Amino acid sequence: MKTILIAEDNPTNRELLRELLEIRGYIVAEACDGQEALAMVEQAPPDILLLDIGMPLLDGFAVVRKLRENPRFTSLPVVAVTAYAMQGDREKIMNSGFDGYLSKPVNSGSLVQELGRLLAHPSTQSVPPTQPCEKQIGAVAARSTASRQPKP
Repeated sequence: MKTILIAEDNPTNRELLRELLEIRGYIVAEACDGQEALAMVEQAPPDILLLDIGMPLLDGFAVVRKLRENPRFTSLPVVAVTAYAMQGDREKIMNSGFDGYLSKPVNSGSLVQELGRLLAHPSTQSVPPTQPCEKQIGAVAARSTASRQPKP
């Protein structure tokens, strides 16, 4: 079973992506910001990373740059999930080290197509499911983690 890490600061967007992925049988891990995403990738690399561009602490560009600098993660598929949808944004993102691009709101057909394209080659990487993160209002660095049982 493939594991996907969602790095997204907006809880609604995270939940939507999680539901779209879990219904298709993926194991989903979640990070609330770029710094947390990097830590999670280093601790237990996922099969693919869905990475928001505009996040606190480290934005998506900084995260993908740091991942590509580390030889362990040069081949980790990273998909930008972003509201940046102006002409030229896709090219800028793809030239920054990302392997794929999805604009928000995420279209489930496009998501499935990107995942299929990027996960076509078998991977031996896997991570256990994690609990979703929840931001506390008014405090970027203050987070609490709630327990969540995997769906049957």
